[in-house]
This record gives sequence, structure tokens and C-alpha cells, in this order.
Amino acid sequence: MKISIVIPCFNEEATLETIVNAVLRSPVWQTHDPELVIVNDCSSDRSAEIMERIKDARPSVIKIANHNVNMGKGAALQTGFDMVTGDVVIIQDADLEYDPNEYTLLLEPIVAGKADVVYGSRFQGGKPHRVLFYWHMLANTMLTTLSNMFTNLNLTDMETCYKVFRTDVLRKIRIQESRFGFEPEITAKVAKLKVPIYEVGISYYGRTYDEGKKIGLKDAFRALYCIIRYNIF
Repeated sequence: MKISIVIPCFNEEATLETIVNAVLRSPVWQTHDPELVIVNDCSSDRSAEIMERIKDARPSVIKIANHNVNMGKGAALQTGFDMVTGDVVIIQDADLEYDPNEYTLLLEPIVAGKADVVYGSRFQGGKPHRVLFYWHMLANTMLTTLSNMFTNLNLTDMETCYKVFRTDVLRKIRIQESRFGFEPEITAKVAKLKVPIYEVGISYYGRTYDEGKKIGLKDAFRALYCIIRYNIF
């Protein structure tokens, strides 16, 4: 089974090389014929330069793409999805909030033939997570609950970065949302496919806005809109 890991990147010069090294050291990298796809969403820092250096070190297994204008996380992911050649796709953020050592845990239901899609939940199980923003947690819970009401799923963390898809399932979906509306959009579209979805508990090392966190209140309102749009229309 070949694994493709897609990293959307926007102004992550401080963490990009660290997270790529963590991906390359993960157990999955040694056992699942992997490839890494990094998409630079028109970063204004040194991210593009770092990406080139990373690719030059491992050209056979690392692909890169660059957007000429900033288009958002959803658009960067769609670019990455179009480039993958693996049987399974894992989404990895370019920051250090999620641990690539947990790929094996995320892949278990797919490897066992039980799931076509797996979500990594920050709110399930006994994994460690950094204590941060109450209102972010509350908004996440509300959006996940509303999404569940429309999709009839019982997810605990719809907004999680860690989403894993069989590539043949992913090919049936075309992402329209360019920013963080990607999360409720793809959840709605996966639910409509009626494929088996699993959720596993993961650890979470969240960061503050001073440390580079980008999602905000307007993204929460967009997510609300997307839940309604992609489930009803």
C-alpha cells in the first residue's frame, strides 16, 4: 500500500523543515512506499526556498508545487490531491500541532479493510493535548455537532487536520472551498458517498496566534455556511 502525504504550506518557514523531518522519520515512511507532496500557497517568507532544498535532498519521493497567488488551504490541498499517486492520502499541516508518528494509528482501520476514511480526533481517547483556547474548543464542538445533524455522522472532531482517505474515494470529490471551509465541505461530501468512516484519538500540540495560528472567527462563520451549503444544496 503506497501512502501519499500532502502538506499545504503558507508562511511556515519556522516549522516546515521540522515537520518534514518528522514525516520522514515516521514508521509509515519505512513501510508503506510513501511520497510527500508539499504545496506552497504563495508564501511571503522563505517557505518556497526551504521546500526546494527539501525536494533536492529526496527528489524521488518528494514533490512540490507553488501557487502564484495565495488561494487558501482548501485550494492548496486540491492541488496536492491532484498530484498524488498513492493508494491512501494523509493530510498533514505544516505546523507542529499534529504528530506524524501517529500515522500508523490513523491507518489501522484502512489497512484492516474496515474504513475508507479516517478522522483523527483531538477530543477522543487518552492522548495528550495542549490546553489552549476555550472559545475555539466550544466553536469546534458546535460546528461538529451541527455538521453531524446534517450528515447523520457521530464525529467528535470535524475540524481536525488529520483526515485520511483511500485515494479512489478522494477522486470522487472536488473541493470548491479555498480556505478552511474545506473541513465541513469534504465531511459533507464524504458522508453523501456513504463509505465507512472511522475516528481515532490523536494527540494535539496546539499553537497560539503569537506562534502562527491562522484560523479565526470569520473562518467559523464560513464553516457554518459550508455546513448548510454542502449538505442541503
